[in-house]
Amino acid sequence: MTSVLSPHKRLQASKQDHWLVRLALIAFTVAMLGSFVIGPLINVFYHAFAMGVAIWWSALVNPFTLAALRLTVIVTVLAVGFNLAFGLAAAWAIARFPFRGKALLTTLIDLPFSVSPVIAGLIFVLLFGARGYFGPWLIAHEMPIIAALPGIVLATTFVTFPFIARELIPVLEALGPEEEEASRTLGASALQMFWHVTLPNIKWGVLYGVLLCNARAIGEFGAVNVVSGKLEGKTDTLPILIEKLYQGMAASAAASAFAVSTLLTGLAVLTLVFKTYLETKTRQAIRPGEAGEDHA
Repeated sequence: MTSVLSPHKRLQASKQDHWLVRLALIAFTVAMLGSFVIGPLINVFYHAFAMGVAIWWSALVNPFTLAALRLTVIVTVLAVGFNLAFGLAAAWAIARFPFRGKALLTTLIDLPFSVSPVIAGLIFVLLFGARGYFGPWLIAHEMPIIAALPGIVLATTFVTFPFIARELIPVLEALGPEEEEASRTLGASALQMFWHVTLPNIKWGVLYGVLLCNARAIGEFGAVNVVSGKLEGKTDTLPILIEKLYQGMAASAAASAFAVSTLLTGLAVLTLVFKTYLETKTRQAIRPGEAGEDHA
């Protein structure tokens, strides 16, 4: 009979590779990480402070920067909120109910992953732009979508659409419906079952999905660049403001672009830290006995 090694034993077996092989793989990984991740991060902060802390600070407190930051926060909160509601509903339906078209629904959820954000922005322009299908009617009724907050929220919601749902579907499938069925048998309502049984079991998956969705929404450029109209102080998000500053002719403009970039870079680092933490919690929620099995 063929024996099945535990993950812990497989890890120990992998350490038996020749030290030259391990050294080469580690060196290659560190070199790639330094070239494509650490190096660019250092470069951003270097150029941000190259002209002094005063230039860096003045760029951060500039009214246009504050307006872009405020708009970015508003758009991110709305997009994450919409995707959280959709993600919970979609994951629940796909993981718990058999129905025709489930595979098609799952494929459609993944659609934003395969569509360029620029194409997504163009789709919204064709639908809601001044010369689009619904644009003239919307403009006539003073409900602009393109070059306004609704268009930016739509574009951001589209590109972040799959993150929460795709995170929760495998979590719900792995947990199974047994505890939920037991709570209903004991007389709990659907809302009580969700609040006291389902949500505590999937909370780390929810937080992980929200984190990824939030990070993607904050840094979105392509789709928002198409629909925003780039109205200074009105429809500029932080990524668009950085691009406009970097294209400026003055050296101080480029320094300001890097200064504003430190905001997004700092958020990216925080996202990475929380992502690592939530990944661990999500794995523990799905396979709570894994650690004990590995040490057995």
